[in-house]
Amino acid sequence: MPAILNRLKYFNPVRKLVYLLVGAASYPGLAIINKLSISGTEHLKNLPREKVLFVSNHQTYFADVITFLQIFCAVKWGKMNRLGIPYYLLNPFTRVNYVAAEETMKGSLISRLFLLAGGLTVKRTWRAEGKEVRRGLDPSDTRKITRALEKNWVITFPQGTTKPFAPGRKGTALIIKQVKPIVIPVVINGFWRAFNKKGLKFKKKGSLLSVTFKAPLEIDYDAPADVILAQLMDAIEQSKKFMMMGKHHWQSTDK
Repeated sequence: MPAILNRLKYFNPVRKLVYLLVGAASYPGLAIINKLSISGTEHLKNLPREKVLFVSNHQTYFADVITFLQIFCAVKWGKMNRLGIPYYLLNPFTRVNYVAAEETMKGSLISRLFLLAGGLTVKRTWRAEGKEVRRGLDPSDTRKITRALEKNWVITFPQGTTKPFAPGRKGTALIIKQVKPIVIPVVINGFWRAFNKKGLKFKKKGSLLSVTFKAPLEIDYDAPADVILAQLMDAIEQSKKFMMMGKHHWQSTDK
């Protein structure tokens, strides 16, 4: 009986409906119009349902996250490294949140709909004299993310931008030190080529999209935040040593 009550506690029919609608609309672009290559889902199979942080590079506003959610749902149904037929959307995995910039998520009706799929909005930048100025997460944003981690998986993009090789933000490392979650690095590629910056329109059909889940990081939670952040940036292949390793790294998704 307690197990049933616990499942009902996390039953969210609105989120399930959003997953079904967004998942059905996005599936053709991921698996039919383009080709999706997935690897490393064996690292997801036995994860707990809470205190798991997925840290990834970022190439579009929405397509990256939507793909992660599709993969998580497929894994719940026993599909490893593939999506297959998306009947998994009938009973999706919804114990997941994702971090997104507040200004992005309030931009349109579609983005507001995506918020219902588990968005955690944060204020990461402010503008001064027409220029974007970076700053860390404010305390209210940090609390929002730590509370989500206590009961769900959370997806975050430490660079906070779709520009490749942008520096990571220390706020992610500080949250890791505080919550001590399992940290799964994710490396994606091809999304900048296939979709526009928002990830809602096609730029080039027939593109190869790749998502690689790596093994959980071995993190010294007592290490300085700068050390943990450097470890994260290496793991998601966005540190300086990866900058010159491939021609595609010269491409800018901000174009």
